[in-house]
Amino acid sequence: MALDARTLLRCFLRTYTVGAAFNTRGMQNIGLVHAMEPGLAAIYPDPVKRREARKKYIRHYNTHPFWTPLLVGTFLSLEAGIAAQTFPPQILRNLKDTTAYTLSAIGDSVFGGTMLVSWSLATCSLLVAGYQSAAFALGLFLFTALQAFKLFTFIAGLREGLKVLNRLRSWNLINWGERLKSGNAVLAAVLLWQLFPAHDRPALWAAACAALGLFAALVGRLHMSRMLLLFIFTAVILALPFATAYVPVEWHLFWQPAD
Repeated sequence: MALDARTLLRCFLRTYTVGAAFNTRGMQNIGLVHAMEPGLAAIYPDPVKRREARKKYIRHYNTHPFWTPLLVGTFLSLEAGIAAQTFPPQILRNLKDTTAYTLSAIGDSVFGGTMLVSWSLATCSLLVAGYQSAAFALGLFLFTALQAFKLFTFIAGLREGLKVLNRLRSWNLINWGERLKSGNAVLAAVLLWQLFPAHDRPALWAAACAALGLFAALVGRLHMSRMLLLFIFTAVILALPFATAYVPVEWHLFWQPAD
């Protein structure tokens, strides 16, 4: 049986539940098998051959969820080639054991560590500025763009098979992620300026930005716990009113808003 549109749609929709049966032994393996099952049933009508094919996906599997549609589409393309004896069975295992984990690292860096942060900072900035409709429109646009990205990569993996890896390499996502992180630093500074209680105290605002940069360096270079730094920051903020009671009155102008 060929992979018809209905079967492919079922596989694609099932990629959204890849983490539903997450476990410490196989990670997302059960979700991957669930997503592949309609396609395997179409490629291998024989239950015995389908059972053997299913075993290849029940092994350990883990990647960023945004890449799952791409991998499922690629796996289906290769599985159809294996069934037609165009590709050796080993090619699928090599792809599953290498590309999935590479994409996991890229996904965590670009999507989880960069783009989602950009969305969060931009949304917070718009809400603080009073643009609730713009914040909602931004979230809706990015959500729709994500679904389009998943569908596009699923179709690309299905049509191009292994060639889709060359397409991914040309996107240069790692470098784009670094550029976006620089933009996130600007967004964080803008949000800090919006939230600051005294815009006419640029020295104190600069000190807060410097502290934010210090925290970023401590996390990035010394791998200190974010939660520990957040606890320290919160403790300092809470203790600041008590500490200012023991400093000269003229120093208060440094951090208190002007009347």
